[in-house]
Amino acid sequence: MSDTQAHFAVLRQTTDPAVVDAMQQLITDGHDRELNRINVLDFSNRTGLDQEKVISGFLHASRLGLFDMSWNVLCPGCGGVLDAHSTLKSLRHDDYNCALCAAGYEASVDELVEVAFTVSPRVRHIAAHEPNTLPIWEYFRQIFWSSGIEFDESSVSTLINEVTLEGLELPPGEKAILSLNLPNQFVIVFEPVTHSAHFFAVEGEPTTERQQFSIAFNKSHAPTGTSTMRPGPLRLSLENHADVRVLPSVWIAGDPLHKLLGKRKPILTAKRMLSNQTFRDVFKADNLTVDQRLKITALTFLFTDLKGSTALYERVGDLAAFDLVRAHFHALLEIIASEHGAVVKTIGDAVMATFIRPEHALSAGLRMRAAMKKLNTERGKEDLIVKIGIHEGPCLAVTLNERQDYFGQTVNIAARVQSLSTSQEIHLTQPVMESAEVAGILDREAIKPIQKEAALRGIADKLVVYEIP
Repeated sequence: MSDTQAHFAVLRQTTDPAVVDAMQQLITDGHDRELNRINVLDFSNRTGLDQEKVISGFLHASRLGLFDMSWNVLCPGCGGVLDAHSTLKSLRHDDYNCALCAAGYEASVDELVEVAFTVSPRVRHIAAHEPNTLPIWEYFRQIFWSSGIEFDESSVSTLINEVTLEGLELPPGEKAILSLNLPNQFVIVFEPVTHSAHFFAVEGEPTTERQQFSIAFNKSHAPTGTSTMRPGPLRLSLENHADVRVLPSVWIAGDPLHKLLGKRKPILTAKRMLSNQTFRDVFKADNLTVDQRLKITALTFLFTDLKGSTALYERVGDLAAFDLVRAHFHALLEIIASEHGAVVKTIGDAVMATFIRPEHALSAGLRMRAAMKKLNTERGKEDLIVKIGIHEGPCLAVTLNERQDYFGQTVNIAARVQSLSTSQEIHLTQPVMESAEVAGILDREAIKPIQKEAALRGIADKLVVYEIP
């Protein structure tokens, strides 16, 4: 049995067999480009397999060395990969700049960092393992643009025939001269390897006199510039001062380019990955560094606490109480994982969990309450009472006490909102209630929330909260 076969045999112990079969078929029959920066959400849609099972499968496969996981910082404008990292620890919290869009972006992990998977060269060698050997258009397709760009054969044809005036490969130390006829449109000279660009604002009366311009490429990421040109002939001199091949292309920044960049598909974001229980369990070592802080613009927090647990120990004894608390934890943690959430930590008898969407948190909260009711019914007593609070807002992903955690006022409010519960009610904040999906759940369950104002410890202003009775 080969090493790869052995790894797949191990993978079947933790991963849905249908997912493993689809992975094996992809590795065996897939085109090279299909094995580079695999978009697992797209893979799930194409195979008809459950997203969570697919994500879990690729995570376990990466841990076994079948795939390499990458964290790619994306430009929200063009979908280009501004930086690629093999580990979460390498992500910076400062600005990333896109030369093509002439803009800078802070690396929030909501939508700007994708998690993708590439087959390991030990399993199958593909062209993208040596990106500097890829043909120019395949480099754009496989390396520059993210897995969220719908880049099919039609898109390639559009790029070559409708967008590009000229494109070439320029080896290190080489020089090339292009003779172009500038149209009366905005034109971009873009180079994806050094991620540099120069803009031509083409305007005014056409000219028959040859205009001249020179551009040098290096690794210094020179600032993007704009020059005004007239429609007509241009002699464009290009020099490669970098130590790698560069791929300058001259594009018309018109509707065909904008439509091409607008063809997007969902991606697995870093925010979703950080709230994935399998990732937190399997990749514990891939936490953020101590000084690293990544901004998340919106994340849903759910806090629970077991009411009167001290009295419970007193009433039924340590052993019986411990078994009850353990059963309560087992039910809660199972529900959190099944509702696409992740447990950040347990604190005594309390749980802190995160969810990508507020409706997932509410569904989890309702199921938790039902699970406690079932446990109480089975015992013929009503002493397992879970207090639940849910809040959504911005936060920072950080490392605290050697584990990936979250920091900020959103976390503080979520914890305080939980403390408002006195029985089995759930408390939600205004941002959670504003979700259309949350409203849909409440309508389907015929639940009438009770609006009230609450003073929370450590929070200056009173907060509007909603009690789910």
